[in-house]
Order: sequence, then C-alpha cells, then structure tokens
Amino acid sequence: MATQWVLVVVAVMAVLFAGGAAGGQLSTRYYDGKCPNVQSIVRAGMAQAVAAEPRMGASILRMFFHDCFVNGCDASILLDDTANFTGEKNAGPNANSVRGYEVIDAIKTQVEASCNATVSCADILALAARDAVNLLGGPTWTMQLGRRDALTASQSAANGNLPGPGSDLATLVTMFGNKGLSPRDMTALSGAHTLGQARCATFRSRIFGDGNVDAAFAALRQQACPQSGGDSTLAPIDVQTPDAFDNAYYANLVKKQGLFHSDQELFNGGSQDALVRKYAGNAGMFAADFAKAMVRMGALLPAAGTPTEVRLNCRKVN
Repeated sequence: MATQWVLVVVAVMAVLFAGGAAGGQLSTRYYDGKCPNVQSIVRAGMAQAVAAEPRMGASILRMFFHDCFVNGCDASILLDDTANFTGEKNAGPNANSVRGYEVIDAIKTQVEASCNATVSCADILALAARDAVNLLGGPTWTMQLGRRDALTASQSAANGNLPGPGSDLATLVTMFGNKGLSPRDMTALSGAHTLGQARCATFRSRIFGDGNVDAAFAALRQQACPQSGGDSTLAPIDVQTPDAFDNAYYANLVKKQGLFHSDQELFNGGSQDALVRKYAGNAGMFAADFAKAMVRMGALLPAAGTPTEVRLNCRKVN
C-alpha cells in the first residue's frame, strides 16, 4: 500500500508541473520563505481533531469541496453572516452537513502565532482537507498554495452551485463540468463519500423510493430512518468502512448500496459504470485519480480582479 501512495505523489507531481488548470498564481513553494512550518502546524491540528473524532476528517473534506464549488477556493464558506451579506454557512447544502469550523479556527490560531498575517484561511482549509484524507488511510499529494481569502460570501451562490443527494448523472456531469472538472474527476471526487455520515433526511427517498437499490441494504437503513421522523439520525455513507479512506465506496455502488441517489447514479447503466468497476477493483488507481482531481479542484480560484486578503480571523474580514 505504501508503494501505491508513492506512485500517487509522483503522478500528482507530474500534473502540478505540467501547468494547465493550476494557473500561475499558486505555487508548491509559496510559503517556503514566509512560513516554512505551516504544513506541519496544519497536520498536527488535523491529527488532533481526527484522533478525537474520526468523522471530523470527512467534515473538513466536505467543507473544502463546498468552499471550492462556490466562487473558487477562497474560504468564503468560513465567513459568518454580517449586516452586509448573508453567507454560505446556512445555505441548504451546508446548514446541516458542514461542520468543523472550530477545527479550522484552532489551526488558524496556531498558524498566526507562528507566522502572523501570512497564511490564508483558504490555504489552511486546503491543507487540512488533504491531511484529513491521509490521516484516515488515503493518499497525500503536493499542495499548491497561495490562495487568498474572500471579502464576502453568497448564500444564493452556495444554493445554486452545489449538487444535491438527489442529483441525476446528467446534472452531476454538468455541475462538475461548469467548474472545469471532467466526468472522471467527478467520479473520483465522489469517492470522498467513502468517509463520513449522513442525515436520514438526505437519503430517505433513496431507501424508500429508488428502484436501483439493494433490498437488504434499504431494509437496514430503514430501521433507523423511517418514512417519517428521525430526520437527523445519522448513517455511514460507506456501509463497510465509514472511517477509512479506501475504495469500498465503489464496491458498494456495484452492489447497489450507494446511500445517496446521486452516488448510485455513477453506477446505474450509464457512462461511469466502467470506471466505477475499475475503482472498485483497483485502490491504487482510485487514489491516484482522487489526488489529481483534488489538485485540479483546489486550483479553482475567484474570478480575476476579485478583491481578496489574508484574513486574521477566518470568520470575518479584517
């Protein structure tokens, strides 16, 4: 397994230095002379958080996805509401599923103590998401850094840019494509659902209404998620290894045991079936593709000319 992760790093390095979507603004050596300890500080903070609660790794990874899909990876998701704007924290896709803000706050405090007014919240979140994956058994990759923090946030943008658990395959392909991410990227990134838990309200229609669902799996989930009530009851997204980053998610899809309708759409007689089968049988291929797709997603930046800064407090502008 260790050899596979070395190959992942080599593959991702090839993507990084090939240029392309990453853009000239980001660099793998951005903090070398300004805050050389930032990566070790973030790693230590995430190690502490995941040791206390393994689920927190999934939460931070989800936070990073939801940040990058709304106006780029700019830490806008971390901003509290103000008199001037209603932010992303209470948008439909985030209000009951994104958590771990206090973990980022704690890491930011440690980073500020070492390198004041130097490291953006957006870069801290990007590093924390990478380390969450690795600490739970997944690959690591060389992170491009140099992101800056948004001065505002948009609840409406969060409501409009994030795919939901009921999305069909065409919608998923379109929404990822709008971000410059290919169907292969989409299928690899969906493997983040190998971690974490979900609320009954997000998968009830799947276990009671979908035709493409394993009957025994549906019955198991129905025990804790009845047709009415219990909306906040949690279930693991990956029924096999919910706290380990591995390729079991894809094996679940082949067995019609995807928890969300949107998950099972990746294996439902469509264009991604063959790739799902490959990932189910080849953990190294999945890990390499996931890491490369994370680099590409992490390179999504705010539109040119957007005002940004390095926030001192991730919850509010300076």
